[in-house]
Amino acid sequence: MNAGKRLLAASLLLLGLAGCSDGQVTRDGDADNIGYIEGDGVVSIIPPEEREPAPDFGGELLADGGTFELAEAQGDVVVINVWGSWCPPCRKEAPDLQAVHEELADDGVRFIGVNTRDGQTETAALAFEREFGITYPSVFDPDGQALLAFRATLPPQAIPSTLVIDREGRMAARVLGPIGRASLRDLVSDIAAEDSSGG
Repeated sequence: MNAGKRLLAASLLLLGLAGCSDGQVTRDGDADNIGYIEGDGVVSIIPPEEREPAPDFGGELLADGGTFELAEAQGDVVVINVWGSWCPPCRKEAPDLQAVHEELADDGVRFIGVNTRDGQTETAALAFEREFGITYPSVFDPDGQALLAFRATLPPQAIPSTLVIDREGRMAARVLGPIGRASLRDLVSDIAAEDSSGG
């Protein structure tokens, strides 16, 4: 193998590892970060006056054969979490996501998972949901086609990652990497408490 091919192979390996790795979560609400920072656990918050509409996103749900369309959730805060059963940080954050889902369900907050890269059958994804007691729905997106809606926002290797959509259907925050329970609850609660007429 020549040096160029070895360098390409090493680069691809590093990209793959970077997408599914643990990291420290930091909050950064500075308006200068609206272009997003790539990195594990980095939280990027977009000020209300600078938010853009979320793209059209939806797909078939795991297990029940129903569908989810983001446009139908306007008026609620929507937390979109991208996960795979094979990803250790996804397994680590799953109980925290479920806990915050339960805590904020009465505050007009909806959680939706996006299961990706788990093969063409739902077996592994459903086993993951059973293991961690996940009760919110997930879009089944084995080849990442549904996630292409967020291609300008989410690097394809960023698993896990979380997006928060405000009540007006705008991109409010992005997390690349796992996020803990308290950080997620605070982030989503702050966005849920915003006055929708003021943004």
